[in-house]
Amino acid sequence: MLGVVVALLVAWLGGRALLAYTGIERVDLADVLDPVTGAEVNYLLVGSDSREGFDPDVEPGGTSTVQGRRSDTLILLRTGPSGARMMSIPRDLWVTYPVSRVEGRINGAYDAGPAALVRTVQSALDVPVHHYVEIGFASFGGLVDAVGGVTVDFPHPASDVKSGLNVPQAGPVTLDGDQALAYVRSRTYTEVIYGQAVVDPTADLGRQQRQQAFLRSALAEVGGERNPFRVVDAVSALSDGLVLDDSASAGELFALARSLSSSPPETVVLPTRPTVIDGADVLLLVQPGADEVLAGFR
Repeated sequence: MLGVVVALLVAWLGGRALLAYTGIERVDLADVLDPVTGAEVNYLLVGSDSREGFDPDVEPGGTSTVQGRRSDTLILLRTGPSGARMMSIPRDLWVTYPVSRVEGRINGAYDAGPAALVRTVQSALDVPVHHYVEIGFASFGGLVDAVGGVTVDFPHPASDVKSGLNVPQAGPVTLDGDQALAYVRSRTYTEVIYGQAVVDPTADLGRQQRQQAFLRSALAEVGGERNPFRVVDAVSALSDGLVLDDSASAGELFALARSLSSSPPETVVLPTRPTVIDGADVLLLVQPGADEVLAGFR
């Protein structure tokens, strides 16, 4: 999903670049982000339900007063001379918050804002985070609509009454903003197979794979957009809904755009296993497989 945001940076090349760049909201994460020391850069991409004010020095287990903040999608994207790769971070991954030492789901770190989330990802996965990119879901639909929708190939009719997804026919379907959001957020994804409704048994893993499939389609379509009116609309929607760390320079964003415009990033899966802790369904890293995958981001 967040690949739509990143891919739209491609549209900044040309005369629109500075105008869009200066209109983006920035967040100060200088105290927590890792410095860029080489050609390879890690971006933490976050899809959020809201962007209220936050205290960057508070995390779960502390005295946060922020209410209603949820990170629905977390993706680590690495770019470098050999190409790009991305990895979804399951929102139910069970971690220890690095400052309070309280345990909880990784997406709970976002309750206290981007700084707490960055610290938690760095600590739990032992990976550097060089830049932060966030988009609120309220703006996501507008981004998709601005480029005329994104096409996804559905092997079976699919729906999810909770997210609002409704695809009555199999095959390539161009999703508008509302249906794209319903697709990438679906947690009870249901397909009609040989006349029977089948709920995806892979739960969050299946959701991650659908998100990555959507990213690949979005990158291909947005990267190839040539309609100047759609480009202007997309840039306008992007600057309205995007949040970046304030150390991200225009040059770095253009380099990211160039690296993604030629081919979609490689997608990898972080090995996890389900368990129950304190009555909650959560995920734990599976070793040594997790470290083998994470080595590609270190």
